[in-house]
Amino acid sequence: MMNETKFLVEDSETGIRIDRFLSDKIKDMSRSYLQKLLKEKRVTVNGKEVKANYKVQKCDNICISAPEPEEPDILPEDIPLDILYEDEDLLVVNKPKGMVVHPSAGHTTSTLVNAVLFHCKGNLSGINGIMRPGIVHRIDKDTTGALLICKTDSAHRILAEQLKEHSVKRRYRAIVRGNLKEEEGTIEGPIGRHPIERKKMAINYKNGKDAVTHYKVLERFGNATYIECRLETGRTHQIRVHMASIGHPLLGDEVYGSSKNPYHLQGQTLHAMILGFIHPTSKEYMEFQAPLPEYFVKLLEKLRK
Repeated sequence: MMNETKFLVEDSETGIRIDRFLSDKIKDMSRSYLQKLLKEKRVTVNGKEVKANYKVQKCDNICISAPEPEEPDILPEDIPLDILYEDEDLLVVNKPKGMVVHPSAGHTTSTLVNAVLFHCKGNLSGINGIMRPGIVHRIDKDTTGALLICKTDSAHRILAEQLKEHSVKRRYRAIVRGNLKEEEGTIEGPIGRHPIERKKMAINYKNGKDAVTHYKVLERFGNATYIECRLETGRTHQIRVHMASIGHPLLGDEVYGSSKNPYHLQGQTLHAMILGFIHPTSKEYMEFQAPLPEYFVKLLEKLRK
């Protein structure tokens, strides 16, 4: 079976390489996979085959014939979970550092989904497909803290709506480089793919989605600041991109900050501490707090000295 996707090039898109044009349009295909499709002559422009370096022109009709993806088997794995709360509808887990939330192409084991499939014996909502059963929202691999998992489709729908309306309470703790001038502040800037480095996000006024982060200082260490962040929106890498945009990247964040890592950290110092929402069945407000991970506590002690 083949999946056909078509695009019409707009005036503002003229002159972009076709592989980049397509990777901007199709978020779940990597640029290297799209280049492979171009090589295999599965992409045509106005009915003719083109190479990856072809520059698109206004009114070009682009057609991609991609083979149906094979669904990998996502298997339950007996990985210990730190469960903050559980009932018939949902569970709230405290995700450890270094664990990916859900499987992706070429990475189908040792994720939080594998662990939750085992724990819930497969009873998870199926709204987000077989790669992301139960997953309503996610946090980065090296971010720790509270994450919500849904067992039923109805719970998933209700909670996804709360996330969309920004009524879910989310408070993060982070340690940033440098000394923030203000005691508190708000950063606004739409977040989208970085125009050149595809693995990164960036403040992108042309193709980004609105993003708002509020921060307040909890403690100052001169060369670093301990802060709380409150999210109004939940964009990919939002806190990391926003804090870096004002010159205060998160400690340990080698993607948006410095590659120098004097504290020998594994990724960014970011913890999803508080998660609050209205329970989909009882309709009561519930709030959970994930304790700071050990590495974070030790780093704070080190900085205080």
